[in-house]
Amino acid sequence: MLFLELKYTFASNKTILELMNNFNTSNPNNYEYQTKHLEIHVLGGLKVNKLESLRVTLSLQKVKGTNILRHSIDLYNDNQVEKFVRRIAERLEIGTSITRKALQELTHELENYRFLLLNKEAEAQAAPASKQLNASEEKEAIAFLKKGKLLTLTNEYIGKSGVIGEHNNRLLMYLIFTSRKTNNPLHCISLGSSGVGKTHLQSKVAELIPEEDKVEITVLSANAFYYFNRTELQHKLILIEDLDGAESVLYPLRELQSKKRITKTVVHKDAKGTTKTIHLTVEGPVCVAGCTTQESIYEDNSNRSFLLYIDESEEQDQRIMNYQRLISAGKLNEAEQLKAVELLKNVQRVLKPIRVINPFAMHLELPKSVFKPRRTNSHYLQFIEAITFYKQYQRTKQYDKETGEEYIETTIEDIEEANELITEVLLRKSDTITGACRDYLEKLKKYLKENKQTTFTNVEIRRNLRVKESTLRGYNKQLLLEGYIRRLKNVKTKSYSFEIINTAEYTDLKTAINEAFNTCMTQIQVANSQVTRE
Repeated sequence: MLFLELKYTFASNKTILELMNNFNTSNPNNYEYQTKHLEIHVLGGLKVNKLESLRVTLSLQKVKGTNILRHSIDLYNDNQVEKFVRRIAERLEIGTSITRKALQELTHELENYRFLLLNKEAEAQAAPASKQLNASEEKEAIAFLKKGKLLTLTNEYIGKSGVIGEHNNRLLMYLIFTSRKTNNPLHCISLGSSGVGKTHLQSKVAELIPEEDKVEITVLSANAFYYFNRTELQHKLILIEDLDGAESVLYPLRELQSKKRITKTVVHKDAKGTTKTIHLTVEGPVCVAGCTTQESIYEDNSNRSFLLYIDESEEQDQRIMNYQRLISAGKLNEAEQLKAVELLKNVQRVLKPIRVINPFAMHLELPKSVFKPRRTNSHYLQFIEAITFYKQYQRTKQYDKETGEEYIETTIEDIEEANELITEVLLRKSDTITGACRDYLEKLKKYLKENKQTTFTNVEIRRNLRVKESTLRGYNKQLLLEGYIRRLKNVKTKSYSFEIINTAEYTDLKTAINEAFNTCMTQIQVANSQVTRE
């Protein structure tokens, strides 16, 4: 690569005028090179795939002469070139020194031109096939981003695009996907039972991201990530349909998430058989999204991600089935749906990289109940920045007095909206049991309250909540270990039942999180009012 860059730099030192006078490449199948004495044509153009040779087919004649000599030759082969020089001198009756100089100059021009072609080819491969917005599309997208209550409006349009229900999750996911354009992107994992729509939600929200900004993965080999071009994944959204099918690439993915680059050292043999050590580096940052049913297995990846638990309620089932009926009956307004998709895609395209500063960051503290607070605190601050970034057309651009760097600032409204959206995520992060077990426990509480009971048996729960025996045993084992339920023995019947120790524990946890947020907001408002008065 260094050799190529040096050659390209050397070639660019020649003026365009010199190239035009001596070397004409307007016809890709017949390059022309002319000196004072010789007219040379390179027939069939130039191959760029083998840099160790320069094999061409030449047609030579004296200027204004009629005798033509055609010959295929490797201009990097000195023996071939010397024999060819003598043949030209004999056939065209011209001095060997003149011929040798002309071939040397031609070789130099062909060499430089080949490196120019290689550079253009590399640029073409690296450049994404992005859509160029016309004036009206750009104006419409910017006008959308300038509207009040932007997050609420965006959520409505996500619904119009065909994402049914999941009001909180879909907006969270859209904002997380938007963060790919920042220097600190967020990541998410969708969790839920098999067949509840994890992949569907991810794919539908991903449809709102431009094609040039995302990479969809079903199965990848262990080393596949290392063979992307160096900057090919920068600021891209990487979508993994099922984490179970991409288990071999989870380690490099984690490194790409944390360090924003991955490097692999491999041994490589060149065309001459010489063994060399080369480094394969792929640059980030990237935004990663995946789906799985197995929360505990991917703990290392989960720690780096927002965990979005799919709505498995009966109400959500009903919404989806109603939507399916509309499609089947032909009553769905597909034109409106496509219009919403295109608008949100264009909104993504007009968002520009810009630095975000949160002047209230020092007043923001997480509830003490949150697990792994260091990483979670970072995610919380980044999520607030993602909201500010999304609202960049509603913010006054400011400039750093020392560096002149452009930036925008977070507002109190951004923090309030972030707190509202992220409460459920933090609630799950503060939980000591898995998401599936928590859903079961909350259903169990609801069942006992409706039936005015304090105890329950396995047989009763299997029958009324329709839970498989093996699944139920797993839930109860986890709840017993974590101290959420206790087992009771009936002395008379010698049978066992269970009792929930504290039915209000989850509500209390949510209240503690809300109180922590309210305390932070009070401090921010007091500090802001003092600054305003000053």
